[in-house]
Amino acid sequence: MALHSGYSTVYVAFILVTAALLNITSAHPGSSNLLSLLQPYDFLYYSGVRAYFGEEWAKAAELLEKSIATKESLFRARRQCHDDCVAAGREALNKLDSEDGRMWDLWVLDWVQQRAECLRFCIGRSVTPAGQLPVSTDIEYEFGSRNPYNFLQVTYYKLEKLQKAASAAHTYFVANPSHLEMRNNIEKYRRMEGVTEEAFQDREIESEKHWVLYDSAVQHEASSDWVQAAEKWRMCVNETLRQTAECRLQCEVASQRLPEDRGVDSVDGVFEKAAALSLSLLSCRQSCVTQVATRPVRISAQEDFLPSQLEHLHIAQFKAGDIRGAVQTLRSLLLFYPSDKDSLDNLQLYYETLGGDTESQGTQPAQEIVRYVSHSLEEKQLLYFGMENLDFTFNDPDLWTPEDVVPESRRDVWRTEKEKINEKMREEEQQEEVDDSGFFAGGSVPQVGVTIAMDDEVLNGTNRVVLNGVMTEKECDRILQLATAAASAGDGYRGRRSPHTPHETFEGLTVLRALKLAQDGLVNQSDARLLHELGERARVLLHSYFRSPSGLFVSFTHLVCRSAIAGDQEGRLDLSHPVHVDNCLLEPETKQCWREPPAFIHRDLSAILYLNDNFDGGELFFTNRDAKTVTARVKPSCGRLVGFSSGPVNPHGVTAVTSGRRCALALWFTKEKLYRDMEREEAEAMWAADGQSVVKKDKEKAEGSNTAGRNARSQAPTERSRGRGRVTGGRDEL
Repeated sequence: MALHSGYSTVYVAFILVTAALLNITSAHPGSSNLLSLLQPYDFLYYSGVRAYFGEEWAKAAELLEKSIATKESLFRARRQCHDDCVAAGREALNKLDSEDGRMWDLWVLDWVQQRAECLRFCIGRSVTPAGQLPVSTDIEYEFGSRNPYNFLQVTYYKLEKLQKAASAAHTYFVANPSHLEMRNNIEKYRRMEGVTEEAFQDREIESEKHWVLYDSAVQHEASSDWVQAAEKWRMCVNETLRQTAECRLQCEVASQRLPEDRGVDSVDGVFEKAAALSLSLLSCRQSCVTQVATRPVRISAQEDFLPSQLEHLHIAQFKAGDIRGAVQTLRSLLLFYPSDKDSLDNLQLYYETLGGDTESQGTQPAQEIVRYVSHSLEEKQLLYFGMENLDFTFNDPDLWTPEDVVPESRRDVWRTEKEKINEKMREEEQQEEVDDSGFFAGGSVPQVGVTIAMDDEVLNGTNRVVLNGVMTEKECDRILQLATAAASAGDGYRGRRSPHTPHETFEGLTVLRALKLAQDGLVNQSDARLLHELGERARVLLHSYFRSPSGLFVSFTHLVCRSAIAGDQEGRLDLSHPVHVDNCLLEPETKQCWREPPAFIHRDLSAILYLNDNFDGGELFFTNRDAKTVTARVKPSCGRLVGFSSGPVNPHGVTAVTSGRRCALALWFTKEKLYRDMEREEAEAMWAADGQSVVKKDKEKAEGSNTAGRNARSQAPTERSRGRGRVTGGRDEL
């Protein structure tokens, strides 16, 4: 449409303020029954909380569930009305292209009024006048932190609806992983009769689907499965765009608060107020970038969230052989950073790879990215204009904003702020890793014949050690025979024979299962006892060497064997086990490690006791947090024990086993007695019942874990919290 440049600010003000003002006006429901309309979800929530504290459990459950459902229905109603009213006032809008343009302001007002009236009437058919009002920031926080599910968990437990209680507990815990009481409740639900695995699903997953896809893409990328990685990154980009569009739509349709007067001396008129409201709406749209890029209850967003996905996507497409797709994605990325040297070099590489395919070379950026960037830049220009001329405050959420969008009078400040952000990012990259595990390498080794083969200095890290001579050749042979006789395919991974790579099979055996097989006469009793004793032997050695000030308990023991599949190794590029951290979720691109489920966050110390070396590959390696820079490698051999703290200072993986069978005893230890390996104790009790002596149990005392308040509204403890207890399935083997 043709508009005079001098009218642009007033034009935007007219469009947005009129729509917002008419939205604020109470809708007249007409002949609809008020009782059938959506009530204010904040009122329903507070009513449910009152019923909860009054111990009216059935009423509390009904109202709390209704508040959650009503909030979702309100958002759906707004979205539907937005779509239904797109065409309203289209005739008036088309008149904006009139030749002289002298009536443009009246046509704009006509269009905005018609569309606003459509929205007002549409929403009024579904929502009560009170339900259309903005909710308080307290309510936004309650629902953002998923506190309704906190109440629901207790409520359903009181009503003996355990499946629903477990579902509410899990949904709350996903966003509040440091809540100790809820974590303990989840463990109790897992052991309760009638509670199935289906209960442990995130009820809010729809609003976080882009994070699920993001994590899946990272996992496929880490295992070099480039076809699947490219597909997941593509889906993640699309879902991120969808979530952003949904957020922006809610900014436009939801009722807005009118801007407040700036003081008694203010001479703000209708146009100043209109501009202030229009800028507030644009700022809300821009803030969607931060909202979508922030994981649940996280404080900070992931910088350059969408551009970083595009960068991952074009690399995955190139490695998967989709060169044309890589060209399109890279051109899309260049819309954000048009002069980035690495991107331009990659584009040239892709052109050379395509050779004479001029059609593919001419592939244009994805249209949805073109629209995204175009809309964002238009909004930024208006917002920076408001900062310069109308004393408006705006925090730009993007690092890619081009300098020419910023008014010249503000560029020095803008450059300074941007440099501060870049400097902070550089400092984080160069920051030396600090291990807060409480372990201090360099203690004594209290076993004759055991020697230190590699320490922190040789292994280029913190709290890492390699000990030789922990087992004899005869003991290695006995445990290898036990593995051959008793290890089952996919043990710990719900029977999946190849949980980490399709090029290898995986077999495992636990201490308790070995004992039961021994009782049935299927394996040697002394071999099962030796498997148990090796865990205690490793615990004593590592507890002494790492000088743990508190007790150290065996958390899990797993005899594991990885075998290369013959005839399926040619051209193999993946790993036997991708790079990971044992007690947190590693994000190599941000170098963050989130200590939350599904990571085993109660683990403090990890170890591998090797049994053989007659295979190719299968080396343990350590990396930096980028999961790429290898800092040390350890070659397996009989009786070699590798120990290291389980936290983010020690990302590690296993190279591909390309021939033969690699067997090792994987061990994890915890400082908290609550998370000791109960299977070991069950095995010891069974031996004791048979009248046989057992290996002495752990004697070290551990500090009691902190307990959260009993009130369902209690917040997470201030101390660092541990994660869920031992969970069956999904072992994170070394």
